Amino acid sequence: MTAAAPPAAAPSVTGVFVRLKLSLMRNGLRQSRGRTVGWCVGVGLAMLYALANGAGMIALRDNHYAPAVSVTVAVVLAVGWAVMPLFFFGGDDTLDPTRLAMLPLRPRPLLTALLTSSLIGVGPVFTVLLAAGAVTAVAHGPAAVVVAVFSVALLLVLCVALSRAVAAANTRLLTSRRGRDLALLSGLFVAVGAQLVNLGISSLSGTDGLHRATSAASVLRWIPPATAVDAVRSTGRGAYGLAAVQLAVTLAVVALVLRWWHRSLFRLMVSPDASTIAAAPEASSQARGPAAGRSRLHLRLPPGRTGTVMQRQFRYMWRDPRAKAALATGLAVGLLLPLVAVVQHGTVYQCLWAAGLLGIQMYNQFGLDGAAFWTVMATIADRRDAESELRGRALAIALIAVPYVTVVTTGAAVLLGQVDALAETLGLSFAFVGALVATGGFASVRFPYAVPRDNPFANAAPGQSGLVAINVFGGTLTGAALCLPVLAPVIALHLTGHHGLLWLALPVGTVYGAVLAGASLRLTAPRLLDRLPEILATVRG
Repeated sequence: MTAAAPPAAAPSVTGVFVRLKLSLMRNGLRQSRGRTVGWCVGVGLAMLYALANGAGMIALRDNHYAPAVSVTVAVVLAVGWAVMPLFFFGGDDTLDPTRLAMLPLRPRPLLTALLTSSLIGVGPVFTVLLAAGAVTAVAHGPAAVVVAVFSVALLLVLCVALSRAVAAANTRLLTSRRGRDLALLSGLFVAVGAQLVNLGISSLSGTDGLHRATSAASVLRWIPPATAVDAVRSTGRGAYGLAAVQLAVTLAVVALVLRWWHRSLFRLMVSPDASTIAAAPEASSQARGPAAGRSRLHLRLPPGRTGTVMQRQFRYMWRDPRAKAALATGLAVGLLLPLVAVVQHGTVYQCLWAAGLLGIQMYNQFGLDGAAFWTVMATIADRRDAESELRGRALAIALIAVPYVTVVTTGAAVLLGQVDALAETLGLSFAFVGALVATGGFASVRFPYAVPRDNPFANAAPGQSGLVAINVFGGTLTGAALCLPVLAPVIALHLTGHHGLLWLALPVGTVYGAVLAGASLRLTAPRLLDRLPEILATVRG
């Protein structure tokens, strides 16, 4: 009797995943010539940026601030890799492990294959170049060079594993509606983050700023993967025990991240989507919840069609990704610019940006409705309905803009020590909001444009960029010109030295803005009633 042959070992899937990653990259570039050119230009710029920064860090060798720069670069790389899935999850199918849930793959081999394939791409090369510059800046001696090679490998593995672990842990969220909202808001996060980084760099300029950076680096050096980079410096100084501890800390964190990633993969492969569990009880509770919410909300809103329109607009602002992104942009940038004024000791008049960014939300009101505008059109029978529709949309914006502008302007005035200019700034802000609501209502009726639904990052359909310019720039300039009846007396009081009368700008600006907006909406209502078919034909795309 012949002995039974031993069972064959399961073939490794790592090579399959590597070839799959290369095929995805190659096929993605074959979709269009423009995409290929854009990818090549982007990669070229990224490599030039990495090489320039790496060369700059190498030039810092033997400089007192080289260790601080090196550990800061390591921490920034780790943070960038960690937050990347939150912004680009929807644009990179390889970040979604649930696409492999139906395949007979166990989590451990899958983790190895995904980690190996993730080391292929522009991001890892970019990271290696920056990490090589960081360790070269602090490497002195043959032993430090050997540790430097190991440290770069550790840093790269930790960054890639951290990115994948974050993506796996948040897969359920990032594939939901909230995840799509987050992707749409990613541009806002990047813009605000870039401005905050700019403020941080400005505060670190000069000798005092460099000393503060060195003090912060004494803490950052113990945050992985900065521990791996600082281990190179410790080895060059002869502190081999400290270097071993720092490398051990980095290895421990890598193991913890891999363990976290493994548990997330296991949960995704074997557990159902939580959104499909206990649907009936949740549906019944949700059916009761909105009804109660509507009854409470109606008590705070005007009666009739105006309050109904306001309620609908608030729900759009909360549920529609594009409306949510537009409002969040206005709120965030409207707060960021006064913050810049506070940090750079500017003027409280920069708070007028908050009023402007929220006031322009009134523009292209019907374009965001899209094809659903027919439901609004079907309920407008006369001039009173048209005026209530416009008034409800305007009041929904004003109910957010007025308190927000008040809080931001008051806070900036207190922090800047310019409380004496608070009344005139608020008066001008309220007048500006009213003027933009007035011009925005007219522009929404006279110059509507379609907003494409298939491209969440496009502001208008092709061929309608001129209408966008008319709405934004023309409307903003017209709104600023309408504020001259309030601005001119303020300037005159400043020039004549009657500063004690500047407080009058607050009541005058508030009343002027409200009257201007109300009169414009009342005069625009008949035009809306006449142009309903044209607006529907335009905005439905």
